[in-house]
Amino acid sequence: MSGINESKIMAHFGAGFLSKVLADLRRCTEIWNLSGIEQIDYYSVNCIFKCVSNKYGLCILKIGADSSESANEYHILEEYKGTRFCNVYEADISNGILLIERITPGTQLRAEPDLDKRLGLFSELYHGLHIKPINKAIYPTYLDWVSRITDYMRECEEYEALYKKMAHAEKICRSLCEKYTGEMLLHGDLHHDNILLDNYNRYRIIDPKGVVGDSVFDIPRFILNEFDDVLDDGFYDKYMHITRTLSKMLIISERDIRRLTYVEMCMANSWNVESRQKPNIDDVIFTENLMNGLC
Repeated sequence: MSGINESKIMAHFGAGFLSKVLADLRRCTEIWNLSGIEQIDYYSVNCIFKCVSNKYGLCILKIGADSSESANEYHILEEYKGTRFCNVYEADISNGILLIERITPGTQLRAEPDLDKRLGLFSELYHGLHIKPINKAIYPTYLDWVSRITDYMRECEEYEALYKKMAHAEKICRSLCEKYTGEMLLHGDLHHDNILLDNYNRYRIIDPKGVVGDSVFDIPRFILNEFDDVLDDGFYDKYMHITRTLSKMLIISERDIRRLTYVEMCMANSWNVESRQKPNIDDVIFTENLMNGLC
């Protein structure tokens, strides 16, 4: 099948998933009248393809290795029904397949060179974004995420230091959940690469994970994506500016924004361990020190 890099799918997912992808592509092409299928060179839990639908126009076809994650994404997109999110057009949930709107030109918020403009655009999207879920029982909670990865790290003897940080982060998260008690439908991964510019010069949101919690838990992932490769004095100033600016824009205390960021940083690095990638303990220590006022 043209436009498909079978070797890369094989290398990342294995032969079994490659066979599934090829079969799913043939079936989806037929039942949804798709053409111009072109693989996007990005691999996480999904294979992602650009395509054109006779009915919907420019689309993205996602074929997932985890149908539960695809189900969560489908449900949250259905609940938001476009607005600031992309639309979902078709789905085969049992097979982890989604046909969604393609945002064009699709320029990522990361491309905006001015930090204050990025912060302002994020804040504009965040205000009034979140809605209550129709059926919250079908989604995990943010605290579920934190507790599950903490339990996983408890068994990772090689990463005992990170486990202790994660256990501390879980306690902080429980404290934050007592203070921020909203039960809203969160994106769960609201960062620069999931915020895309459309043809009407509006930023739209893609790739939601589907999780329930207070809206404040959708803040720290954006901050993590502002981290530089080198945590020098310049980045310290940048981090302090980010937390102070977002505190004013979002009317949330700086202390709580730093606590949220620490929890998310611990969780992100623990997820790296789970996916057999190397964690960055320096980033964890940095956010912990900033949270505790030690820098």
